[in-house]
Amino acid sequence: MTRERCPSVLPWLAKRPLHAVDLAADWSRLLAVVNWLQTNPKPGVYLRQVDLPGVHTKFIEAHKGVLAELFDLALPAEAIHSEAKGAGLFERRYGFREKPATIRFRLLDAAPALPRGLSDLALIDGEFARFDPGVSRVFITENEINFLAFPQAPDSLVIFGAGYGFDPLRQAGWLHDKAIYYWGDIDTHGFAILDQLRAHFPEARSLLMDRDTLMAHREYWVTETRPTDRNLSRLTPAETALYDDLRSNRLGDAVRLEQEKIGFQRLLAAVI
Repeated sequence: MTRERCPSVLPWLAKRPLHAVDLAADWSRLLAVVNWLQTNPKPGVYLRQVDLPGVHTKFIEAHKGVLAELFDLALPAEAIHSEAKGAGLFERRYGFREKPATIRFRLLDAAPALPRGLSDLALIDGEFARFDPGVSRVFITENEINFLAFPQAPDSLVIFGAGYGFDPLRQAGWLHDKAIYYWGDIDTHGFAILDQLRAHFPEARSLLMDRDTLMAHREYWVTETRPTDRNLSRLTPAETALYDDLRSNRLGDAVRLEQEKIGFQRLLAAVI
């Protein structure tokens, strides 16, 4: 069957015969998916849109590992995005359409024109890239309650952050013209996330991630479960000094101050 329908994947059978036996009941459908992609390289559609007899989205999802190995054998190099490797990059590697990221934000100033009553909005990344509300300040915070409780402020919006994922924001060129402030936990990972944000937005500033704020909330310190210890090249000298104290345990064992434990009046003073 393989010689007739897709001889280019015969080396996989020779390499993984026992796995092939396990997949015997599904092998014809797997070859059908490979043949379809050979005919439709870089299809630019969602996996849900692959229309083959007996093949549905969950079948492809369940067999991504073996399909990736078969695709690499069956497809020409120009049909593969070779830099996209590893789990989670299947769609990007083979030219399928990826699920768009959603960016959630709140406008903190009533001045920008929006339909009455709307304040907490979410746009997919491409739409957010085209949406410039005309504010001059953008705040990013990682905690949802802090995002919801963020105070009203003139000429500003706040974005509900996504941990270590800032790629969706990179598409929004209009952000480069804004004053960007990042508010994360005061711990090693908080500074690592800030460092990553500056890879995309070098002028981004930290908010309430300083030594005075940390020391003023000593009673609320907790222990960071898995601190990071890597060197961060994009921090300011003051941030680097505090980060080094945290990762070296000079202030205590794996000290962490979660952003939601910082006094609200201190936030108001920093923002307004």
